[in-house]
Amino acid sequence: MKLAFAAAAVFVGGSLHASAQTAVKFALDWKFEGPSAPYFVAIDKGYYKAEGLDVTVDTGPGSVAGISRVAAGTYPLGFFDINSLVKFRDQNPDQKVQAVMMVYDVPPFAIVSLKKSGINAPKDLEGKILGAPAPDGAFAQWKAFVKANKFDDSKVKIDNVGFPVREPMLAQGKVDAITGFSFSSVFNLIQNKIPASDISVMLMSDHGLVLYGNAVMVNPEFAKANPKIVAGFVRATIKGFIDTAKNPEEAIKSVMKRNETADLATELDRLKMALKDNMVTPWVKANGVGGVDVARLTKSIDQIGDTFEYKNKPTAADIFTSEFLPPAADRKL
Repeated sequence: MKLAFAAAAVFVGGSLHASAQTAVKFALDWKFEGPSAPYFVAIDKGYYKAEGLDVTVDTGPGSVAGISRVAAGTYPLGFFDINSLVKFRDQNPDQKVQAVMMVYDVPPFAIVSLKKSGINAPKDLEGKILGAPAPDGAFAQWKAFVKANKFDDSKVKIDNVGFPVREPMLAQGKVDAITGFSFSSVFNLIQNKIPASDISVMLMSDHGLVLYGNAVMVNPEFAKANPKIVAGFVRATIKGFIDTAKNPEEAIKSVMKRNETADLATELDRLKMALKDNMVTPWVKANGVGGVDVARLTKSIDQIGDTFEYKNKPTAADIFTSEFLPPAADRKL
């Protein structure tokens, strides 16, 4: 009987240990929209739970401003613009935030206008009013975009507008163009009664920028103290990414459960646009989800430096680490 009781105690203790979950807070860059599906799929399919993680996903203030939240440890992990991280690391060399998983292999940075404005090339922005929220990830690349395309930005009036009024102002003709993420601004304009056929999108990646986009980032102290948690989070997120890419119609349900006021058709189209243009690129198909081309990342850091005066210029190794990624074979779509 004593042996049986001891065995039962070991079994119960083991079960309690196995069911224990480590709470992890994760910050998105923005709202719960279509492109955020991989994280919610990973929750709903139990991928985080299988790694021993109880993940909470929160909305964010934009793809630039949220980096300081990760640096401060308010969120140990977050999803923000890697180009803004380069500038952050230069300005804050002691705060060694790193990206651990690339999500937007091609950034969605765009200049969006209505076709009637006649803005078909970067130089067409001269003499126009550009609505650009100061914390916007796309606007953060404005100077590099100007230099790459050699037009006179002194002839462009920049109107610092808020995120909520950006697309309405364009729809109302109060500005001629806006900066934004392509898959956000396009569908926000459609919701403002602008037909898709009237919308013009100029992707910065098609006009000289070699930059990457948003990536999963980690607080350095948290990563050092909890490497297995970070690796588990990345591994589970990649599984959610792959499932989302394979079946976006199913994946969008996980977003809609958390944003009941959103329109299903709009968010599905937004997700499909992000997958096609930004997430499932030829490079990702060939090399797997989550990694970077170090030579390209180095070149992108140099390009940022064309219009940003470095004081403590970071290297590609400072900005991105692959140590938490699973093997390439486990990251293939």
